[in-house]
Amino acid sequence: MNGKKVLVTGGSRGIGAATALRLAREGADVAFTYVRDKEAAEQVVRGIEAAGRRGLALRADAADAGDAAGAVDWAADALGGLDVLVNNAGIGVLGPLESLSLADVDRVLAVNVRGAFLAAQAAAARLADGGRIVGVGTCMTQRVPGPGGTLYATSKAALTGLTKALARELGGRGITANLVHPGPIDTDLNPADGPYAQGQTAMTALGRFGRAEEVAAMVAFLAGPEGAYVTGAEFAVDGGHAA
Repeated sequence: MNGKKVLVTGGSRGIGAATALRLAREGADVAFTYVRDKEAAEQVVRGIEAAGRRGLALRADAADAGDAAGAVDWAADALGGLDVLVNNAGIGVLGPLESLSLADVDRVLAVNVRGAFLAAQAAAARLADGGRIVGVGTCMTQRVPGPGGTLYATSKAALTGLTKALARELGGRGITANLVHPGPIDTDLNPADGPYAQGQTAMTALGRFGRAEEVAAMVAFLAGPEGAYVTGAEFAVDGGHAA
């Protein structure tokens, strides 16, 4: 991916940070967004630069319509073009159905659905022919193992329709659109030694949490030259959660 120009939304930690660093090691210049943790964002920038590539961080909230689309234009302008959008930014609000407020619904749909749509819409106008859009979903779109995930699963399931429609809409320009579904991944938000880890581990076929780098590897394949004939597809990186 030497010289490719990439935007990763939500790239300061977890899967987003691992993806930004992996694509930099593959030769890409990487811009990414973050919401709160400026120090973590700066650390990712340093990691990108240590790989010999250009790294840029922008504070932008995917729940804000202007930020969601504006981040794409910022990245394309700052990098001198855009070859790859990784739609990673997302939030999860879990809990019993009756406990979910209208504010919860609006916030989750704003980030996970509207934000992803607006970023993809803006990217379609800026991506070079042969570009890539890679979304990050969840294993809960393929198997919801218990109660409490209604809102999160609903929001991430929308990305399946978005991805397949983008593949049709942009295929004439050689632009691919694909979706990666992580399973239980060891991150700050869902640590492998956390209070809910034992139950999640038991639901996988491999009996362990995944690493953010393992998800990033799939994203890198789809974003790179070897993924050129893959589009409109979904890929589980879930340790057999849906098996």
